[in-house]
Amino acid sequence: MKAARWVAVGRVLCEEAPLPSAADGEILVRTTYASICGSDLHSVFLNTPPQPGVAGYPGHESVGEVVESRCPGFEPGDRVLTVPHFTDGRCMAEYQALPGSACIRLPDTAPLSHLLMAQQLGTVVYALRRHPLDLIGKDAAVIGQGSAGAFFTFLLKRAGAARVLVSDKSPARLAYSQQLGADLAVDAGPGEAGTGDFRPAVLEATGGQGAGLVVEAVGSLATFQLSLELAADGATVVWFGLPEGAGAYPFSFHEFFRRRLTAYSTFDAQGEPGLESFRYAVRLIADGAIDVAPLLSHMLPIDQVEEAFRIAHERTGNALKVSVTF
Repeated sequence: MKAARWVAVGRVLCEEAPLPSAADGEILVRTTYASICGSDLHSVFLNTPPQPGVAGYPGHESVGEVVESRCPGFEPGDRVLTVPHFTDGRCMAEYQALPGSACIRLPDTAPLSHLLMAQQLGTVVYALRRHPLDLIGKDAAVIGQGSAGAFFTFLLKRAGAARVLVSDKSPARLAYSQQLGADLAVDAGPGEAGTGDFRPAVLEATGGQGAGLVVEAVGSLATFQLSLELAADGATVVWFGLPEGAGAYPFSFHEFFRRRLTAYSTFDAQGEPGLESFRYAVRLIADGAIDVAPLLSHMLPIDQVEEAFRIAHERTGNALKVSVTF
């Protein structure tokens, strides 16, 4: 079969790989689509690949069709969303053997390409369910409008936030966030920090108070620090973006304490019992509550997976979400 393999820093190639087989409790899935997540980019472009002989196949967001089942509840022909743990992902391959507990049967009422987006949407649903918030009448600020940031925008607006203020460097992403309900979309501007004019824009919009909820959906040191600067006294900060490397992210605890801030990070949506957040995400897409079609901006064949990763990393061509097809 064809599969993507991470071979060097910043390099993912398409190669021939052995066909996997399903063990007891597993299903064999023929992959139809797989998408590149921000966590995949962090791994591939900021780290070295595993040693030769150790699995180095990226990807944990995919949809496909069951071709063999050794797990009750799944039959050949079932359409499934795969949600393996990040470290167990092998989604960018023509076939993948996965535990049934890491897969969700999909309805026939929506295209598979659309339902692919339920993996990322499910992680955002999970993040908000972990710490339920009263958002009625509160302003929310979301840093970053990749697919995760955009889904935060949609869910926060749906949950009753007074205004959702967002920032990103991509005009295409900002346009999509406005489609999902963003009240203010600020171009983060040039520079590595990517903070641009968002801080003064949020302070002006909130009369100098800051936002009652801030979501950091990028993961950089600069945007981590910005998340605290955007927060009103007594606000909640959600750190969702995957950190850049293992270095320290310093901040003033004195300021954090004095301003009575609350902050939390979130991880391991795939470990949720019953995968209920992913199932809810599937329903939102299948029922037409959210339009994810604009996210299907770049879909390349598996043979061009290196180009797909380059586009996702450099955000060229107004890329919103980059996926590969089989």
